[in-house]
Amino acid sequence: MQGVFVLDTNYQPLMPCHPARAKELLDKGKAAVYRRFPFTIILKYAVKANNQPIQVKVDPGSRTSGIAVVAQFKRGLRCIWAAELHHRGQMIRDKLLKRRQIRRSRRSRKTRYRQARFANRRRPEGWLPPSLQSRVDNIATWITRLYRFAPVDSISLELARFDTQALQNPEIDGIEYQRGTLFGYEVWEYLLEKWGHKCVYCGAENVPLEKEHIIPKSCGGSNRVSNLTVACHPCNQEKGDLTAEEFGFPHIHAQAKRPLKDAAAVNATRWALWRWYALTGLRVEVGTGGRTKYNRTRQDYPKAHWIDAACVGASGEHVYIAPGHVPLLIQAAGRGSRQMCRMDRFGFPRTKPKCFKHVHGFQTGDRVKAVVTSDKKAGTYVGRIAVRASGSFNITTTAGTVQGIRYTYCTLIQRIDGYAYSFLSAVD
Repeated sequence: MQGVFVLDTNYQPLMPCHPARAKELLDKGKAAVYRRFPFTIILKYAVKANNQPIQVKVDPGSRTSGIAVVAQFKRGLRCIWAAELHHRGQMIRDKLLKRRQIRRSRRSRKTRYRQARFANRRRPEGWLPPSLQSRVDNIATWITRLYRFAPVDSISLELARFDTQALQNPEIDGIEYQRGTLFGYEVWEYLLEKWGHKCVYCGAENVPLEKEHIIPKSCGGSNRVSNLTVACHPCNQEKGDLTAEEFGFPHIHAQAKRPLKDAAAVNATRWALWRWYALTGLRVEVGTGGRTKYNRTRQDYPKAHWIDAACVGASGEHVYIAPGHVPLLIQAAGRGSRQMCRMDRFGFPRTKPKCFKHVHGFQTGDRVKAVVTSDKKAGTYVGRIAVRASGSFNITTTAGTVQGIRYTYCTLIQRIDGYAYSFLSAVD
């Protein structure tokens, strides 16, 4: 169960409380709702702070990053809040590609010629492509928010994804290096991510997988990571001493040599995150992906991004996650478009310029509750709105889009902040 963030009367963060305690304070009028996502209350009376150490733990990912808030209690570390942050890096990349294609098409027309200007800007030190920078900004935004709502004193980050030395040469000399506490976790985690956590031969998912040689050692194959894949037990036994090509899967040989696109994106952003963390002044703990999986499997937790976040670093070896914990799902959605008007497929305007960003105090993307008491659309609607200058809004709910709701029926729940929210399934 998610904890509830608490602020005092001076907007200073206090120790998060249990949802039942938050409900009691709200029912008695001793607190008010400050924010819906993440759910935060603000007290109406003065209290003396008695905070325990709180750590924000992050498992950065290419498409989804896990975030967990872990507090130190007398009985040990406990996960009190968690979320999975879905990035929009691929969407940004696609939109930039579309814009680039339109501009190049416009320059190449016979009607006019425009000088290309895509290489006339200097890139600052540490520059990242917008699709990668958005990942860094999303994580930084949520770390900053959690720092405002909880008394955070340290950050834990999964910095190094894999042990590259063991990946390049698994047969490295020194039995102590190969047979350490984390033996096998670095390479195995790399293989699972590279091959999509499923059998490469039959495509079976959610079954026990085994490490498998593409070219068997009896045929001259090695233990290098480029010769390894994952397969279920029946396929591994059926393949025997055959190569993947002889077994009917020649494409696996080529796929094994392809680099990990997602891993490259993650590796490019990790040090940018590290530099940002260093500027916060908080104590920073780092760990590897192999250590994260080692901690998770030792505690018998299922695979999930937010659970991996709770298990990051040395402090993640003993973290209690209550059964039934339901993390928050955060989807990066952007803050609207800066286009003055919409374009057709040729790059020419097809609509009139936008008039107003705010209409009667509302903005497109705000989350509202509309209670319609009359008319054929009578009912209660909760969702995000699309404003119109006429004052007749559209509300997008879980059941669909309702059009033509007057602004007088709408009550603001939360301003647009660039993210959409829902909840994941509970942990068994």
